[in-house]
Amino acid sequence: MILEIKDLHVSLEDKEIINGLSLKMEQGETHVIMGPNGSGKSTLAKTILGHPHVKVTKGDILVDGKSILDMTTDERAKLGLFLQFQNPVEVEGVGFINFLHTAKENLRGNTVSAKDFMKDIRANVSELKMGDDFIGRSLNMGFSGGEKKKAEVLQMAVLKPKIAILDEPDSGLDIDAIKVVSASVNKIAQAEKLGLLIITHYSRILSFIKPDFIHVMVNGRIVAEGGKELVDQLEKEGYDKYLK
Repeated sequence: MILEIKDLHVSLEDKEIINGLSLKMEQGETHVIMGPNGSGKSTLAKTILGHPHVKVTKGDILVDGKSILDMTTDERAKLGLFLQFQNPVEVEGVGFINFLHTAKENLRGNTVSAKDFMKDIRANVSELKMGDDFIGRSLNMGFSGGEKKKAEVLQMAVLKPKIAILDEPDSGLDIDAIKVVSASVNKIAQAEKLGLLIITHYSRILSFIKPDFIHVMVNGRIVAEGGKELVDQLEKEGYDKYLK
């Protein structure tokens, strides 16, 4: 799969948030978008998956050369796109496991054996060091910030997308949880040849997930690109030079 963003302009509540952004990535690559608060990173993630509140005013988003702008969110998911939310919503009365089982069946378009599904769930729950009580709970209800992030990674492991957008996967996690989540993400990426687009403010998660490409996003556009050396530069100098 190839995801390509061409000269994208996006408005939210009549305010332009993304202003001429272009980016291209392939399945199996790890791209990282870094930038200060308010630069449009989360809006970009929502736009790729077709959030109804964002409006594309110019440009295009393509998967394998075909525009997806007219597709619904579930149609984009069936292509193999996945979004790990920065702040996952809580849904009372909807069992987390039932939700995930239904999502997997919808993506595959056929029945998924409950026995095989639960075997997969338990293996990943163990990998992520999540308690067994996790399985019987409602979707994100009463989850800590760290549990919500682990639940999102569990969904990614079970649904097996081709390209996953991770919106601040390290926020709210202590260093031990970051190591656990990163190890699971690395394992999934290697096993499934998963493409990763990681959105973050800080470089700490990049100590555990090695990026192929770094993109600096400021004021709705990419202003610098490079490799790991760009992360080291940002650690020393911050975003001031790009803001000016």
